[in-house]
Amino acid sequence: MKGMHAGFRFGLLGWLLVLAALPAQAQQVRAWLDRDRIALGETATLNIEVEGATARPPDYAPLRRDFDLSANTSRRSYEQVNGRSVARSLFAVALRPRREGVIGIPALEVGGTRTPPLTLTVTGAAATPARAGDDVFIEAEADAQSPYVQQAVGYTVRLYYATPLVSGTLDQPPPEGASLQRVGQDLRYQRSIDGRDYNVVERHFLLVPERSGTLAMPPARFEGSGVAGFFDDLFGDGRRALRASGPSRVLDVRTPPAGAPQPWLPLRSLSLRWRGAPQQARAGEAFTVTIEATADGAGAAQLPEIELPAMDGAQVFADPPQSDDGFVDGRPRTRVLRRFSVVPSAAGPLQVPSPRIAWWDVRAGAARTASLPPLQVEVAPAVTGGRGTGAVPGPGESRAGAPPDAGEGWIRVPGVQGEVRPWAFATVLFALAWLLTLAWGLHRQPRRPSAGAGPALPGSQDSVHARASLQRALDTGDLGDVADALCATARPPAQGLDEVAERLADPRQREAVALLQRARWAGGDGSVARRALREAFRRGPRWAPRQAAPQDDPLPPLYP
Repeated sequence: MKGMHAGFRFGLLGWLLVLAALPAQAQQVRAWLDRDRIALGETATLNIEVEGATARPPDYAPLRRDFDLSANTSRRSYEQVNGRSVARSLFAVALRPRREGVIGIPALEVGGTRTPPLTLTVTGAAATPARAGDDVFIEAEADAQSPYVQQAVGYTVRLYYATPLVSGTLDQPPPEGASLQRVGQDLRYQRSIDGRDYNVVERHFLLVPERSGTLAMPPARFEGSGVAGFFDDLFGDGRRALRASGPSRVLDVRTPPAGAPQPWLPLRSLSLRWRGAPQQARAGEAFTVTIEATADGAGAAQLPEIELPAMDGAQVFADPPQSDDGFVDGRPRTRVLRRFSVVPSAAGPLQVPSPRIAWWDVRAGAARTASLPPLQVEVAPAVTGGRGTGAVPGPGESRAGAPPDAGEGWIRVPGVQGEVRPWAFATVLFALAWLLTLAWGLHRQPRRPSAGAGPALPGSQDSVHARASLQRALDTGDLGDVADALCATARPPAQGLDEVAERLADPRQREAVALLQRARWAGGDGSVARRALREAFRRGPRWAPRQAAPQDDPLPPLYP
């Protein structure tokens, strides 16, 4: 009876803890904008997600002072996360600003809590497209009218439609003499032109001319169907065909100038910087230096490999480069990180030279060279057991650690240079016997299917250190430091933020990583991304279990 009462008390305590945790789950809320910078007359979508109990729609009244609201939608979903059902409510509203400038979006009341404040930058109204007034039309523009051969050019196509679409396809044929690659996802927003509201689909391409001369861009084409009007629907099926063709663009591609640096690398800007570079090291022990390259006007595939020049007194081992590609202000932008392990061979000052990358400034029409000041590292002497200086044995010692005239207390082992102690020889024999016994025991056990490797234990030393590094980066580091810390928390470490997002199990954490990428490469709000990351990773990353590869039976079947 006493045990039953104790079990009842523990069960009641557990239910009370669960009930106490429910309000905290219902208060998890986040908010973000699909675009942080728009032109006057366009719209940006404010998204608000509430996790937990079903929430009522937010109170949008504080927004009506600076915005016209439209397209108010909501969606609810349920999913299983770590064995428990999680409900989410997503609310979205289109904001059309009433003025230019930096407009603050105040905190809104939703789900028993308040959303974080946001900011939206509104520029002057964009130029009126030439074909404005039609029900559907296409606009196209390139970020450079006279590019060089192999210069990366951002090409943007926008589809405007004022009538609801039922179906349709937007196609941009590639030109002759250049490569054309679609970049990123389509942007969707609204824009008011001469008092008429248009829905806009914006698509980005990367154009790389392959030869000089005139480059003709074929017009983009749209074919689809929209909702018919009253008179169109009298004898129809409720739809009407819609077609549009964009303008033709002609670019004047220039040849590389004489005396330009080789390999040919046309860019708008290129910068290098040291990251994670120490000032002290020890002989015989590797230290790590990281170089970051940021290029405006090129993809990662166009940049040369970052290499450290050879240096006296040290060996250098390079890791594979990590890159993040983006599209900012209508043109490509990339960031490349490469780590190097440097192993000094002797004590004393060590100078780590900087790489030098020659490139061509397409705006100034001049040759440039990106470089860094060399690193100065003070190398301390190596530490060895039993000897205070150096690791090389003296002239009176053998390589095995025994004097050349060793006799009593030492034995010789065939195939081993020098002589060893008897107790050391016995220890090795005992270890070999133990390993053979363990292998025999494992071999006799029935084979079981191996489970996928899961995430690091919350209490493991590697996990604690990685989470502490992530929190430090979120508190004091820049966005690049935060990205590096996120990659380092994975086991094994991830090669980039895309891999981090694929391996995360929590949708909120994946969305926070997406906000980080948008803030770094797509003009997003860094403070919003940092707040989202702090909230999502407050209890550390939640990794999806890794699937184990199927193991083939090493023995063929007895009876095929």
